[in-house]
Amino acid sequence: MNNSAFTLDGKVALVTGASTGLGQAIAAGLARAGADIAGVGRSHFSDTEAAVTGCGRRFHAIRADLAGRPDLPGIVRDAVAALGRVDILVNNAGIIRRADALEFTERDWDDVMDVNLRAVFFLSQAAARQMLAQGGGGKIINIASMLSFQGGIRIASYTASKSGIAGLTRLLANEWAARGINVNAIAPGYFVTDNTAALRADAARNRDILARIPAGRWGQPPELAGAAVFLASGASDYVHGAIVPVDGGWLAR
Repeated sequence: MNNSAFTLDGKVALVTGASTGLGQAIAAGLARAGADIAGVGRSHFSDTEAAVTGCGRRFHAIRADLAGRPDLPGIVRDAVAALGRVDILVNNAGIIRRADALEFTERDWDDVMDVNLRAVFFLSQAAARQMLAQGGGGKIINIASMLSFQGGIRIASYTASKSGIAGLTRLLANEWAARGINVNAIAPGYFVTDNTAALRADAARNRDILARIPAGRWGQPPELAGAAVFLASGASDYVHGAIVPVDGGWLAR
């Protein structure tokens, strides 16, 4: 297989949570591989836009709060109106709430489920309809978690949502593989992001986590880009329903 199998020239990627962290790193990685980017998020996109346009690719910002149950088909229509099509969807946006299970509130349950699972399904549905209408298939990449495989503590709704992402990835792959749409997921390990700030600030938890990671360190967001490019490219055309860990060896321990 030559390098052309990994090129994304002429493709348009819709990336949620693209303004910071893992989403920003994924958007930049896809742009380096040749894709134009429609970024979805609540905050400013200046750094992401600079990273994308610095690669000579187009960038279109879509401001939306997935926790507010926005018009998800409208997000896809916005991307198509600006960039012509949607070939790749990366469902990266996610939130987390921390509390003991005995104290966990319905609000913290619902907020996380709306962003981490409900929005993923209905945005995937809208994107898949667009991919089928324009022809040529497409790629959907969900962001799972180590909590898709493990239980964790004090993050009931996050664990449930990421376990749901694992099942949803397989279901959509079963339904859409024969229609030319690849649905797969990446399961990041412990990365330096806003969602892990509390863990990194807790000396005991930070020490315990690092002791379990064979690589001996937290991951940096750009280290997720390679897996995203692979799953977005022709190199993964026969990969369906997979969950690819990028975890410094955490699950192998």
